[in-house]
Amino acid sequence: MELSYCVVNTNGRDFLLECLRSIRRTRPQGIESEVLVLDNASDDGSAEAVEAEFPEVRVIRRDRRAGLAENNSLIMREAKGRLCLLLNEDSELTDGAVTELLAALQRDAGAAVAGAQLLDPDRNPIPCAWRFPGLATVTAQALLLHRRLVTQSDGGDGPPRKVGWVQSCTMLVRHQVAESVGYLDPDFFVYSEEVDFQKRIHDAGWRILHVPRARAIHHEQLATDRSGGARRRIVQFHRGRDLYMQKHHSEPVVLLSRILWAASYVPRAIAALFMRDGDPGTYWLHARQALMPNQGEGMREAAEAYNLARSADAATESSGQVPDRSSSRAAAS
Repeated sequence: MELSYCVVNTNGRDFLLECLRSIRRTRPQGIESEVLVLDNASDDGSAEAVEAEFPEVRVIRRDRRAGLAENNSLIMREAKGRLCLLLNEDSELTDGAVTELLAALQRDAGAAVAGAQLLDPDRNPIPCAWRFPGLATVTAQALLLHRRLVTQSDGGDGPPRKVGWVQSCTMLVRHQVAESVGYLDPDFFVYSEEVDFQKRIHDAGWRILHVPRARAIHHEQLATDRSGGARRRIVQFHRGRDLYMQKHHSEPVVLLSRILWAASYVPRAIAALFMRDGDPGTYWLHARQALMPNQGEGMREAAEAYNLARSADAATESSGQVPDRSSSRAAAS
């Protein structure tokens, strides 16, 4: 088996179906491949919808909700392909994207990862490749020079090029290399898990490629969701970024990075005060979490609460009572 499409989904049924339709539409001819979907204990009928429309897809159902790092590792362990294309449920492949990613790794035997150029839903390029986090990149962000000095994807066309790390929502990985570094670290849950994964791959002597001609639409359902879960995502984002720094840098660098990252949000918060639709509160929350990343409840705690509520519902059903479904839904937010 040459290629395994590996899609992880959490309550993203409509996005997931569009992702699978794009796989079917853009699947290269003459490449032996399989499609796997790991359903992360969704309660929106995702798994059933996939089985009804895509009987050829293998659906792996989880009965407890876990983080993206754990789920991507699990689905890769189940995959048979020599190469694994990791996809979020809200990723949509465009024509030729997979062919370009495959060609990039075929041409460069020293590369283990190839990431697509991501587009927003209006098909405008968005940043998707960066230098690895360190004191220099943190300083660049504090000086508001992040896009110029840290971002390595410019949205243009051109051949594959070496970068630090690429966003994992459309990322092709050599399966054997992923296995050799122990897959993704589940301590991250979500956010910075792919940075740590690619850092370990890089440290093992492999290259990471950004492939501008491989294009995929990223609908970014989490980033555009302004419901009550937004606060948890901010907490989880800074927790993951800080964990990465702790794994790969000294304690003084970690502490200085927290200060610099927090400081970088202050001018944004002040500027938001004078903007018509500004949201200074969100920037102040970012600043606080950057400085104190272990405070607050993140997405991991939400998943744990959801799992407890599901277990309670199952126990109630087995006893013949009617479960309170609202508790499970509230725990998931």
